[in-house]
Amino acid sequence: MTGLKRLTRRASVLRGLCALATTGLLTAITAVPSAGAAPSAEAAGAAPEPKAPREFVALDRVDRTIVQEMRYTTAHNFVGERVDGYRQPVCILTRPAAEALHRAQAKLLARGYTLKVYDCYRPQRAVDHFVRWAKNLDDKRMKREFYPLVDKSRLFADGYIAEKSGHSRGSTVDLTVVRLPALPTRPYVPGEPQAECFRPQAERFPDNSVDMGTGFDCFDTLSHTDDPRIGGVQRANRDLLRAALAEQGFVNLPEEWWHFTFKPEPFPATFFDFPVARRSVAGH
Repeated sequence: MTGLKRLTRRASVLRGLCALATTGLLTAITAVPSAGAAPSAEAAGAAPEPKAPREFVALDRVDRTIVQEMRYTTAHNFVGERVDGYRQPVCILTRPAAEALHRAQAKLLARGYTLKVYDCYRPQRAVDHFVRWAKNLDDKRMKREFYPLVDKSRLFADGYIAEKSGHSRGSTVDLTVVRLPALPTRPYVPGEPQAECFRPQAERFPDNSVDMGTGFDCFDTLSHTDDPRIGGVQRANRDLLRAALAEQGFVNLPEEWWHFTFKPEPFPATFFDFPVARRSVAGH
């Protein structure tokens, strides 16, 4: 074999070895997840997240004009932190409930108002979070604002917390009315000084809502829709909200001026647990 042929053969062998080594290295890199990357549900052996039935829809796919201030995706709520299951600040409802809100909104817009939702569908895991929090009597970080006159040990007995919620059936919504133009509500700063939720509107946490007599999620009898202590403009505002929704098939919970359920409910006895996220209703 001539010297030139030997050199050519050696070069061919070396190229082959390099190719094998490079392939192995690339395979190894591909097989190892990048630092800090979360493994997929399949890789971790976990079951995929449940999705909503096709009867559910994101509210803004039905009506983009309704203001959304989804409180449980923030720390400004009676728990004091983002609640389990709230992945994105999006209102999800059964389609009949969303379409009924759209009809109510059209009439309110003509009068110079808009609806604003605080909470819509609520997964069971969020309700479970509320239950765990209520049983922890030492956690009172949000007491002064949301339940100033209620002993935390009484939250179950007094009906403020329960192990099931109508919100988990998908046709219940917590909401208020805002006069147009709707100015934004300033962000809540965790740890900021708190004011009792039943104080005069100018003294409690700012909200662009009309004055309803209490803030949202105020654990107090003053939140009862027909509490006799509520009169004047506050009474007129509560009646405005209730009448606008009742006309479209919503029924108010007497203990909470903000709480309404669309009737008849598409799922009257089913409590869902898919997360509050757009992917839960993708394609609906």
